[in-house]
Formats: sequence, C-alpha cells, structure tokens
Amino acid sequence: MDALNQTRVTEFVFLGLTDKWVLEILFFLAFSVTYVLTLLGNTLIIVTIVFTPRFHTPMYFFLSNLSFIDICHSSVTVPKMLEGLLLEIKTISFDNCIAQLFFLHLFACAEIFLLTIMAYDRYVAICAPLHYSNVMNMRVCVQLVFALWLGATVHSLVQTFLTIRLPYCGPNIIDSYFCDVPPVIKLACTDTYLTGMLIVSNSGTISLTCFLALVTSYTVILVSLRKQSPEGRRKALSTCSAHFMVVAFFFGPCIFIYTRPDTSFSIDKVVSVFYTVVTPLLNPLIYTLRNEEVKSAMKHLRQRGFFMKSGT
Repeated sequence: MDALNQTRVTEFVFLGLTDKWVLEILFFLAFSVTYVLTLLGNTLIIVTIVFTPRFHTPMYFFLSNLSFIDICHSSVTVPKMLEGLLLEIKTISFDNCIAQLFFLHLFACAEIFLLTIMAYDRYVAICAPLHYSNVMNMRVCVQLVFALWLGATVHSLVQTFLTIRLPYCGPNIIDSYFCDVPPVIKLACTDTYLTGMLIVSNSGTISLTCFLALVTSYTVILVSLRKQSPEGRRKALSTCSAHFMVVAFFFGPCIFIYTRPDTSFSIDKVVSVFYTVVTPLLNPLIYTLRNEEVKSAMKHLRQRGFFMKSGT
C-alpha cells in the first residue's frame, strides 16, 4: 500500500473525441455554437419565467430550475472539452478530475429527480385538477426542489467516494473527453468489480427506476385523457409530449452508460456527447418551439425592450 501511495497518479490524459485535427476543428466550431446557444437559450427561459407573472406556477417554476441545471450540467464538461480540442495533449489534474466527476453527477442526478418531479406535477394537474392547488402549492414545490438537491448531493458524494478510495498508481490515459466514474475506475491498480456493481446499484438504479416511474406516470396520463375535452386533450398532449421528449433524450444515454459495469463500447463517446452537450440545448428548443405561451411571453418582453435593457 505504501508503494501505491508513493506512485499515485497526479494527472490524467484524455484521448478526446478524435486524433484527427480537421475533425477537432469542426467539433470545436460545432460544440462552441451549441454551448453558446445552450447558455443563451436556457438563460432566456429563466428570465422569461421570472419576469412573466402568469408563469409563476409550479410547472414553470420547475422548468426554470431545469434550465438552471442544464446550464450547470453543460458547463461542467463542455469548456474543458473545447479546450482539449485545441490542444495536442489534453490533461487534467487528479483533483480537478474528481471535482468534475462530482459536479457532473450532482447536476445529472438533480436533472433526473427534477424530470421525475415534473412528471408528477403533470400527473396531478391532469388527473386530479381539483386538488392541484393544494397538492402542488409553492411551499411543496420549494420542498421538492430542496429534496432533489439533497438527494443529488448524497448520490454525487457516494460516486466520488467510490472513485477516490481506489489506488491509482500506473495508467493515466482516459479514453474520453471528461472524467466520469466508469472510465476513471478502469485505471485503478486493483480489482474494481465490486466498485462497478456499486455504481450500477447507485447510478444505474436511480436512472432506471426514475425512468420507469416517468413512463408509468405518462401512461396513466394518456389513459386519463380520454375523459378530457378535445381542447384539454390537445393542450395536455402538447405539454406531456414536450416533457417526454426531454426525458427520452436524457434518460436513454444515462441508462446506456450506467447500467453495465466494466463494459465499454466504441459508441460510448457519441452517447456521452449527446447527454452532456446536445441534451442541455434541447430544453430551450423543445419548450420554446412547442410552447406558444412561452414564445408569446418572450415576444412581449422583447417588445417592451427588456432584453436590450438587460444587456446595457
């Protein structure tokens, strides 16, 4: 054990997305635009909800929290990835790697819990509308958000502990563009089978259980829509379909990555790009392009010159 401690790895080297410089430049341009749009789009949603009184409801309260989480989630990995695309040797210190891993799981788990809460909110609104104001009052909403951050913090601490408790004494090349538990623990100088199983029982179980709860919730909602009026059915379908699109795009990669310990595929990097880079942009796209109320509110704020004043 002393020998292991004396030769502990102090930094990791990322292999990145590709070793071809032409592709690296193309990826840098594409992901830079995607990241900027993610920041602007989600910030625009937050500002629109905060300064539009009729959006001070549970659904939009959760949506603004989702936009905040998407900004944070994307910012954990994308800036470092963009930096690596411009460098021949892509390195990260051991401490920064662990910090990136911690915040990646913090915001990813927070989004999983929030999407589950949003599905419950839609379930109550559609299936028990008369009780909605009592069940989903603002006090309950704040308590739910506090609980999701508490749960996400506990989850992230568990993942971080499982990673740093292992000895790292030799290989330091990570076949990825960011630090995550599966690729990092492969570099440990010990058997990681038990750790891999613990990861599945934590990350994998959370992802799969919440996804099944979401599917069940939306299934019940779809069945209950038969009793709704045509206008109510149309509005409910529009809202739920937008929610479920976000759920499918986010949960699919998470389940794919975190339900199989000690196994990797060549497509893993593509899947990782999807849920760390692309998915955070889908939130503003889906909720603005499909939601006439949000688009109308943004137009109203723009006509009032709000966004220009904010920028000066």
